Amino acid sequence: MNPVQAAHGGAMPSLWELIASGGPLMWPLGLCSVIALAFVVERALRLRRAALGTELSGKRIVDTLRSSGTAAALELARAERTPQARVVTATLEQASASPSEREKRVEDLAALETKRLSGNLRPLMIVYVVAPLLGLLGTVWGLIEAFATVATKNALGRPELLAAGVYQALVTTAAGLAIAIPAVVAYYHFKGRIENFARGLEQLYGEIDPLLVPREVPRASA
Repeated sequence: MNPVQAAHGGAMPSLWELIASGGPLMWPLGLCSVIALAFVVERALRLRRAALGTELSGKRIVDTLRSSGTAAALELARAERTPQARVVTATLEQASASPSEREKRVEDLAALETKRLSGNLRPLMIVYVVAPLLGLLGTVWGLIEAFATVATKNALGRPELLAAGVYQALVTTAAGLAIAIPAVVAYYHFKGRIENFARGLEQLYGEIDPLLVPREVPRASA
């Protein structure tokens, strides 16, 4: 039983029947869904707080720097394998540089780490753009087929033939939206995680930098 016959009989079609009624464009839509799911899982694992660097580890490095000096803090930072630890390591390695040179070096490395984390978000945005367009293409193609069926079969008095074509054509639009909406939600969710990571790096650098730069002694006024 096709989806239209099921609807006429009072029964809702199954999910598989809806997918099958969408036509050949359901194949690229299915590929879009697989790609989106794969990158969502990959980003969810890669952008975990523990994988980026926790506040606890940053605080431990700051406390070590304050109590035991740069060498001990540098050894602790090098023991971790997170983006946060790499930025902190670069900061501590530039302890003897001027404040402006150190800030420039750390800014460049932090921007590189942020860009690297944002790299695999692009496929989610591509799926968000492409999936609705494929769905719209399927709808237009389905409407063309529906009207062609009515025209060639001389079925002006049989609206069920037109309704059947429209019913099946709209499946691709629904599929495209069902894929695009979670993809864009996941994109902005992960983008927010990266922005929070960047703000955390900035705050951590603000705690470490004063411990590396000796405070200037104010001159006595004349």
